[in-house]
This record gives sequence, structure tokens and C-alpha cells, in this order.
Amino acid sequence: QVQLVESGGGLVQAGDSLRLSCAASGRTFSNYAMGWFRQAPGKEREFVAAINWSGRTTHYTDSVKGRFTISRDNAKNTVYLQMNSLTPEDTAVYYCAAFYSNLVASAVRSKDPDYWGQGTQVTVSS
Repeated sequence: QVQLVESGGGLVQAGDSLRLSCAASGRTFSNYAMGWFRQAPGKEREFVAAINWSGRTTHYTDSVKGRFTISRDNAKNTVYLQMNSLTPEDTAVYYCAAFYSNLVASAVRSKDPDYWGQGTQVTVSS
């Protein structure tokens, strides 16, 4: 089992930045590719970003490219999502996910996660 705990969400204004963290425990963190997903009210959960086990490859959905950056620190068992230039359209619950995979980040996007976190709310006011 892998436990994932997100933190860093909150209420911000449009144009602000937030940094989400996801702390993992239970298994060898570097065996897992990691991803961030989000679910806005009334919408399906959608992919946001992924990073492979080493951090060498990353992949983003088009709407966040150039604004969001995913990174990981395997020594701290933590994956991050730096979110800049936030807009009200980024308002959602953000979920961390773990994939038992050594695939590159773009390939991970189409896989079902093995583990999910509980989510953290991000609200962006206009």
C-alpha cells in the first residue's frame, strides 16, 4: 500500500501562485511515476501533470503548460505541483496519484493510477 497526503491548497486570487505537495509513504517512492489530477464542481476528474520515477520526464495537459510545473524529491518521498498565473478555471480539488510504472511521463497519462490521495481544494477568485 502507498499512502498519499496532499497539502498546500487554499483560496487565492487570479494571477497568484500556489505550491501543492504530496507526501508518500508505505512503499519505495522511486518505483512510482506520479501524477496530479483535478476535479472541478460538476465536471469529471481530469489529468493535469505527470512525472516519471526519476523526474527526468514530465507531461502536462495543454491548459496548464507554461504555468504549472511538476517535480519530485525522491529523498523526501514527495511530489510537488507549482502553479503560477492561476485563473478561476483552475478551481478544483487536486488529487495526487501514484503509478507503479517505469514508463515516461507521457505514457503514464493513459494509465489508471494504483493509488490516490484524498485531495486538496484550490479556489481561485477573480
